Amino acid sequence: QVQVVESGGGLVQAGGSLRLSCAASGSIFRVNTMGWYRQAPGKQRELVATITSTGITRYTDSVKGRFTISRDNTKDSVCLQMNSLKPEDTAVYYCHTEVILTDGLGLQYAYWGQGTQVTVSS
Repeated sequence: QVQVVESGGGLVQAGGSLRLSCAASGSIFRVNTMGWYRQAPGKQRELVATITSTGITRYTDSVKGRFTISRDNTKDSVCLQMNSLKPEDTAVYYCHTEVILTDGLGLQYAYWGQGTQVTVSS
């Protein structure tokens, strides 16, 4: 019913930048909060940043001042600009969306993207 597709991961040296993009499509009535999570090897998935439909943002402490989340409500898309990357930012990054479907039920569902690898070399 809903597809979430990410792009933009890759390999970068410490101090470099990457931009992740994610778009949701399908039977969407409205997209509420969108966000990015990450999971490093051997660690639990953690929240990186979220943004509500009205533009309220939230960041985990370790990325504040370095990462910026933004969204385009006309395209049901969200981006994560990552600057001053550190080796500890290495992880698989997942896009997360909260969606109300066009089924008329008014219920909110959560969808994940497939993940995109970000590797920061020292």
